[in-house]
Amino acid sequence: MIKILGGGEIMALKEHTKTENISAPSGKETPILAGVFFTLIIAVLGYGLAYLPGFNIIGPMATSILLAVIYRHFFGYPVHLKKGIQFTAKILLRVAIIFYGLKLNMLLIFQEGTTLLLKGVLVIVFSITIMLLLAKLFKADHDLSVLIGIGTGVCGAAAIAAVSPILKSRDEDTAMSVGIIALIGTIFSIGYTFMRNFIRLSEIDYGIWSGVSLHELAHVALAAAPAGEEALAMALLAKLGRVFLLIPLCFILMFWMKHKTSNKIKTKVPFPWFLIGFLAMSFLNSFIINNVIHLPKEVLDGVSLLSTFLLTMAMVGLGVNIDLRELHVKALRPLIAVMITSILLSVLTFFIV
Repeated sequence: MIKILGGGEIMALKEHTKTENISAPSGKETPILAGVFFTLIIAVLGYGLAYLPGFNIIGPMATSILLAVIYRHFFGYPVHLKKGIQFTAKILLRVAIIFYGLKLNMLLIFQEGTTLLLKGVLVIVFSITIMLLLAKLFKADHDLSVLIGIGTGVCGAAAIAAVSPILKSRDEDTAMSVGIIALIGTIFSIGYTFMRNFIRLSEIDYGIWSGVSLHELAHVALAAAPAGEEALAMALLAKLGRVFLLIPLCFILMFWMKHKTSNKIKTKVPFPWFLIGFLAMSFLNSFIINNVIHLPKEVLDGVSLLSTFLLTMAMVGLGVNIDLRELHVKALRPLIAVMITSILLSVLTFFIV
């Protein structure tokens, strides 16, 4: 008997085929560890390539995402590794965010960075607002533009990774927005180092400018380091103030999502428990480490490297969802929008430093 599919069934079948984009191997899915190992291998390759000229500019995270996208394009999505890849993209992602809290010293921010916190609020509101206005003007993808706006205003990949579960973003949007932020942030940080000798800012003010306007911690460090240790310290303090603001932003977004209605039905938003871990790690770093217990710098550096590597593995798990055949259509307009937003942000913060 031949079954005639209805319109809805045909659309579902097409969507399923588009999502998988491969001829999956027969048999059962492999254990979770196999998929985790897959993301581990690509992340290691990304770190290795990041030492080479050209790749060292964009860094290991963007390099690893690029490798994942290339793998998807030529070999398709590895369905038999799906459980492990999803585990990395979701669970390990949250673990990475928790460990990321050790980078934040709340005590230092409250003692010396109150003014920087206010500037950080302005930066976040400005970045998200301008990004959404430009996205509407250019008819860019809204969900992708929201993530990019948050990444621009707060702290790049870590912010995008933290808000994605709250906003229920698609994996491919999360990875794509991280890749775009890495690219734009790298371009701007290099541009800052060239402009440093031609602008009328003291080294300290230049450091603050870098910290309140650039995207990732790595971008801030890259731009501010040539200006000296004091400039770098102020840059990182300004940047960490924006990282701190990720906490209230997540709760604001959670409240907004909870009360957003779709066809008069309230959207259920799970509580982001990983933020409690983030806060706990921040509290540990701010009040316990070096006050109650003393940990060697090598240990703290190792934990910092671990958090970055886990985040890179998670980005591999997300990046493998990106289909290059759709990338150029979906990413071009948000890319233009974030470029303009970043330029306007740099100009604004230059005059308020």
